[in-house]
Amino acid sequence: MNILILGAGGREHTLAWKLHQSPKLSKLYVAPGNAGTASVAENIPISVNDFDAIKKAVLEKQIEMVLVGPEDPLVNGIHDYFLNDMDLVSIPVIGPQKAAAQLEGSKEFAKKFMARHDIPTARYKSFTAGTLQEGFAFLDSLEPPYVLKADGLAAGKGVMILSDLQQAKHELEAMLIDAKFGSASTTVVIEEFLRGIELSVFVLTDGKGYKILPTAKDYKRIGEGDTGLNTGGMGAISPVPFADAAFMDKVHQRIVRPTIDGFKKDGLPYRGFVFIGLIKVDDEPKVIEYNVRMGDPETEVVIPRIKNDMVSLLEAVANQGLDSITLEIEERAAATVMLVSGGYPEAYEKGKAITGPEKINGSLVFHAGTLGEQGRIITNGGRVMAITSYGKDFKEALELSYKNIALIKYDGMNYRKDIGFDL
Repeated sequence: MNILILGAGGREHTLAWKLHQSPKLSKLYVAPGNAGTASVAENIPISVNDFDAIKKAVLEKQIEMVLVGPEDPLVNGIHDYFLNDMDLVSIPVIGPQKAAAQLEGSKEFAKKFMARHDIPTARYKSFTAGTLQEGFAFLDSLEPPYVLKADGLAAGKGVMILSDLQQAKHELEAMLIDAKFGSASTTVVIEEFLRGIELSVFVLTDGKGYKILPTAKDYKRIGEGDTGLNTGGMGAISPVPFADAAFMDKVHQRIVRPTIDGFKKDGLPYRGFVFIGLIKVDDEPKVIEYNVRMGDPETEVVIPRIKNDMVSLLEAVANQGLDSITLEIEERAAATVMLVSGGYPEAYEKGKAITGPEKINGSLVFHAGTLGEQGRIITNGGRVMAITSYGKDFKEALELSYKNIALIKYDGMNYRKDIGFDL
């Protein structure tokens, strides 16, 4: 089978690495890919949102399945584009159709979905420029800190958590009146702050059946001890130690099952990964957000713990045969640490030569923002590469990742040395 993965990050390299192991795979393509995906697949220099160019490549390369990595093309309707084209309609796309992708594309849509299906989440209200004063009044009714979320996609930057009431009002005005996040903040969701510890639960569904994948916990802040600015993710561990059987049973009964049932009741066509961002509050799970694809860097610890043939799993999603598959999970823990560019998540330079990945022993190297250039690998993004290891627990896995990171060098290299510190 010829398969195309859309995307260019660590998530896509991990998925390519896993698919590459399948005897069912004939040829693997990644668009646009990175220096890591080039080692297991053929990169095609196409934007993930250039649907016409994707169609051309799919027909030219005789591609038989498309796996969508990032959220943008899903929210923009890549799946629907295939379904509405006579030349593409028979080619399965792994990722939800546009209607269901609104779960990530609109915070308000997701909140209304949770309310409809009695899925536990934080109390909230939505506001626009015309209801700014009501927004101020709602902030007055809440205890600090205050959570403001741009309704649309804002490249991971649209969520603000603020301790000061006046600052929260100022930021609300900046989002609604001054379009701080462009069209993404035309509507802003304000919600109560939940105190607890976060984790991510991943579900693979074919629209009827589903499988719960290994849990993971990622670390978003740039600084040690979860300080400083938010990033796309600085590292992750799997499984999550505090997500025991009793807690996961609550997650399954109160969140996963009602979510999948909700898709059916609402007529939301969903074949692909569901990422449920959770928080454990006094031993009770609540949903923070939905994403309609795998997380990054969580993919770098979840996918390596799945023993099943990945092509078979995705075929089962396409054919609605997931119920007949038994998921096999690696008992060892996995941990990943993200190496980033100096200055990230603010301004950073690209084009720094990377040395040492070839010396790594016992860990997996997943490329994120890299480029192959004249026989060398250079940095090409804020997050550069993730170093993943297995261990009897996450501590042992991290120890090996950190040991191997010492072998890698590039100008401005930065990483967190305390992944898992709160566990």
